Amino acid sequence: MIKTNLTIYLASKSPRRKKLLEQVNLTFKVLPVETPEIFRKGERPVNVVRRIALEKLNAAKEIIKEGIIITADTIVVINGKIIGKPLDKHDAVRMLKKLSGNTHIVYTGFSVHNSHNQKTITDYEKTYVTFRKLNSNEIKAYAETGSPLDRAGAYGIQDDYGAVFIKKINGCYYNVVGLPLNKVFQTLLRIV
Repeated sequence: MIKTNLTIYLASKSPRRKKLLEQVNLTFKVLPVETPEIFRKGERPVNVVRRIALEKLNAAKEIIKEGIIITADTIVVINGKIIGKPLDKHDAVRMLKKLSGNTHIVYTGFSVHNSHNQKTITDYEKTYVTFRKLNSNEIKAYAETGSPLDRAGAYGIQDDYGAVFIKKINGCYYNVVGLPLNKVFQTLLRIV
């Protein structure tokens, strides 16, 4: 259990991250922050997610002066190329076709900051996910649900339907959902 007198804030609008922290009985408040998620040419995926998590942290620190702040960013990488969130349903179909029958990597970078001791820890997690070969009809049907639109790589491993695309996973399941729970929890223990 994490013991602190400080309020813990999840600086994210992701309902999945909120649900994951609730799952481990963490008491926290949600304070969404808006920052542009810009991918710089030639930047390594690990550096991208760590940088964006820090940018979100800096934005959150402008609002939250006292407390513990958690931020995160998740990307999908296939064949060395970053896939962000789809622009629309057609873009989701395009992304899912790329992932079909292939292995991709999910990276989540996160930052945890304690305003009391001014400690900040930024880390990341990496998970390999293999999709089975998908047919066009199921890709289109999934895209039509609208579920892929707010997710990196255009799918949710925890979705009723998106879950059936996964053939194999190597690494942290929760990382693919959007927050590597074990690493974040261990980081919180180190920072309080």
